[in-house]
Amino acid sequence: MGLFSAIGLLLGLLVLGIILYLVTARRYQSADSVANAYDQWTEDGILEFYWGEHIHLGHYGSPPRRKDFLTAKIDFVHEMVRWGRLDQLPRGTTLLDVGCGIGGSSRILARDYGFDVTGVTISPQQVNRARQLTPDGITAQFKVDDAMALSFPDASFDVVWSVEAGPHMPDKAVFARELLRVLKPGGVLVVADWNQRDDRRKPLNVWEKPVMRQLLDQWSHPEFASIEGFSEQLMATGLVEGTVDTADWSKQTLPSWLDSIWQGIIRPAGLVKFGPAGFVKSIREVPTLLLMRLAFGTGLCRFGMFRAVRRQVSSPNLGNSVSKTASV
Repeated sequence: MGLFSAIGLLLGLLVLGIILYLVTARRYQSADSVANAYDQWTEDGILEFYWGEHIHLGHYGSPPRRKDFLTAKIDFVHEMVRWGRLDQLPRGTTLLDVGCGIGGSSRILARDYGFDVTGVTISPQQVNRARQLTPDGITAQFKVDDAMALSFPDASFDVVWSVEAGPHMPDKAVFARELLRVLKPGGVLVVADWNQRDDRRKPLNVWEKPVMRQLLDQWSHPEFASIEGFSEQLMATGLVEGTVDTADWSKQTLPSWLDSIWQGIIRPAGLVKFGPAGFVKSIREVPTLLLMRLAFGTGLCRFGMFRAVRRQVSSPNLGNSVSKTASV
């Protein structure tokens, strides 16, 4: 094969790969599209193999330092507890983990802090796996539920906790209201989420728009809120005491994106375990991970932290929302 033929073949394969990447995007359509995506990721086991029990980013310190990928995820949970001042709460505190995944955070919150944890996700397969991974004696239970219309009565929990679930919610105002609705007066809401830059202040430019489109389409996200926007939506519920505390953990979590790709290189056992089909599935996620690294590294996206206290006097009309999306 001549040089030009080889180059032509490589370019053809590249174009084919891009077409397949775009055609097989997991675009958000409804709560079912989110549930199906997470059911598939849970069933094939690839995501758990490389990301462990925590389907969220890790915390690498401030300033960031080199750290084991899976250890950084565990550290993230403890850092979020400290940031939210949840370590000051007594054992037996009731906590709702909205978007619990396969229960990694829930188990830490129950085991290390003595909380009575209920984890919810829209994915039945995630619930099954969370139950399998939770040993007897750990005060964490799991159920299928919808974050846009939670099945719990008003004022059910001392703490509501959510990590990286918000991008799957099509109506952020409804999501904000549901999180606060099920929180007891005086209770604490702590949320960690992927956010975009506030485009009311600085609109997305010509290269940012297609990048954002892929970040939404590839992982079944209807939209990202900004840190400022979601804070405003929490305040607009009329259920927040004082103000919403926020922080930007983009720098602390940024190494996670490249570390997640690096796992596929330093853990070749995955190729043996999942075979060629698993290798193709893993490789397919690399462009999105690189786009995430680009977005969070340039400020297009930000990792937002939110803390709010439920006001003591309830506002009227807090009935369950009828809108629907997914806890993950």
